[in-house]
This record gives sequence, structure tokens and C-alpha cells, in this order.
Amino acid sequence: MRKSLIGVALCALTLPAVAQADCGEVSITEMNWASNAIVTGVAKFIMEEGYGCDVTVVPSDTVPAVTSVAENGEPDIITELWLNSTGDVYNRLEEEGKVERLGKVLTPGGVEGWWIPTYLAEEHPELTTIDGIMENPELVGARFNNCPDGWGCRVVSDNLIRALDLESSGIEVFNHGSGETLASSMASAYESEEPWLGYYWGPTVPLGKYDMTKVDMGGYDEEVHNHNMNPDSPDAGVSDFPAAPVLTSITTDFKDREPEVADMLSKMTFETAHMSSLLAWMDENNASAEETTVYFLSNNSDIWSDWLNDSARQKLAALLN
Repeated sequence: MRKSLIGVALCALTLPAVAQADCGEVSITEMNWASNAIVTGVAKFIMEEGYGCDVTVVPSDTVPAVTSVAENGEPDIITELWLNSTGDVYNRLEEEGKVERLGKVLTPGGVEGWWIPTYLAEEHPELTTIDGIMENPELVGARFNNCPDGWGCRVVSDNLIRALDLESSGIEVFNHGSGETLASSMASAYESEEPWLGYYWGPTVPLGKYDMTKVDMGGYDEEVHNHNMNPDSPDAGVSDFPAAPVLTSITTDFKDREPEVADMLSKMTFETAHMSSLLAWMDENNASAEETTVYFLSNNSDIWSDWLNDSARQKLAALLN
């Protein structure tokens, strides 16, 4: 039954949209990572089948997409815009009234931090805080799995390690040589139900596949975290990682042209943990982004139906139910 539904919906994804309502041509980015392919796929499907838009997907990346809007006024929609990767260009476009952020497409946003397996947290609740970990290093395997060299998180984690004097508590810092070995260390420990402590971020496959608990670092302090992002900071301190804002942004011209679609996009949001679970499903089933789009739409009408106006909701319900 699920396969037949996916087949029907995939046909709808690949066939030209039937002209409905007044929605015209729409251009939308697709960035070169899996979660964005899902976000774009869901938005495209809804716009075509619910609102009758003629959607063009524009392969891009964050900086080129923002630059294109600045220079050409298009694409109309930038999906999964990580605000911390845009520099000052995006803020300037907002100040000039050329673009508008509609809201967070990921809630609370991009998450990062130090994590332990939830089975470890349930067995030893004291390990949910960094103080508890440093008082019981053997319970986390006496090792911290650090980011590879060259990653931004490596700078922050190195400063946290220094500020905490982590190694004095008996915890060895293991600097991974690649993202693959960092992920595999989590997977190996989790599947054997062994201790693990390390950095990770989401939405990602591992955080969707494995039930992990974020370690409480004592709260987020903006000033301290800003110091921690400097590799040569003399003022490193202890602060949690903030959630990175991840937005849907549109041109103001598009908002004026297609207010109903803009309203839908302003409501389109995915819980970060849910997006990680979709990525895990995609990985485990060797599924394409289109198949994962259909999987989301066919199993989460309680989420996406709230984004739509009545007419679009009825059209999609007839197609997917």
C-alpha cells in the first residue's frame, strides 16, 4: 500500500502541474545537502499540487543563492537558509527591502552540542550535565570525541575543553580525522550500548537514527560563545552552543505576487529532531529525496495540513489519502 501511494505521488511530483488558481511561475532553491532536498521537495509538491504553481527548482548553495537575489532578484524562494552562513549580504538585502524572512523552516534551528546516548543518561542522570560528567569520567568512557581539524565546531570545542580544563578530570580528548570516523564512533558505541561522549549536530542521520541526549553546559552566553569562536581567544569560557537560525526567505516581489503561497511558506516548519528522523529513514531505505518527500507527506498530514489554505488542503488530501 505504501509503495503504491509513493508511486502515485511520485507521478504527481514529476508531471507538470495542472493550471489551478492564479499561481504563476515560481523559482525555488535546492541546496546541495539532503535535508534541503526534502524541504524543497515538500514545498514544490505543495505549491504545484495545492496552489497550481509552475515551479522551477534552482540547484544552488547558500552564498550563490543570496548573491543571485542581490544581483538578479531571483530565485523567488530560498529554502533552508542558514543565516550564520550568509555574512552581511543577506542582512543588507533585508534592509533594502528586497527580501523577507518568513520564519524558521527548522525549529529550533540547526542544533549542535556535546551529546551522550540516552540510555546512558537514563542509567546515570548525573551525566546530563558537564559537571556530572567531569565528576564521573569513567561513566562516559573517559573520552571526548572531538570534531575534525578545520571544522568551526573544533574551534569552539577546543576552547570549551580549555575553559573546563576537561582533561584534568581524566577525560582524554580524541580529535577525529574526519566526519565519517566521528559518526562511526557514535554508531559503534550506540549499537553496543557502550559509553560515548562527543560533539555532534543536527539535523543529521546519526541524530535521527540514535537516541542521544544533549549535555547541559550551563546555558548559552552570547558573549562567551563569541569568544569561543575565536581560535586565539584569551577569554574562552563555558557556554552552550546556540541553535543556528534556519529560515525560509522570499523576495518581496514574490510576496506581493503570490501572497497565498507566501503565507503557506511562512507556516512551513519542521522540528529539527523530526528532520533528523526523516534523514535516517532516507538513509535506512536507500530512498531518494522525492521518495522521502512523499513519505513525509503521506505520514504527516497532521503537520502539513496546518500550513495550507482550505482549497490546497482539500487538493492534497484527495491526492495523498
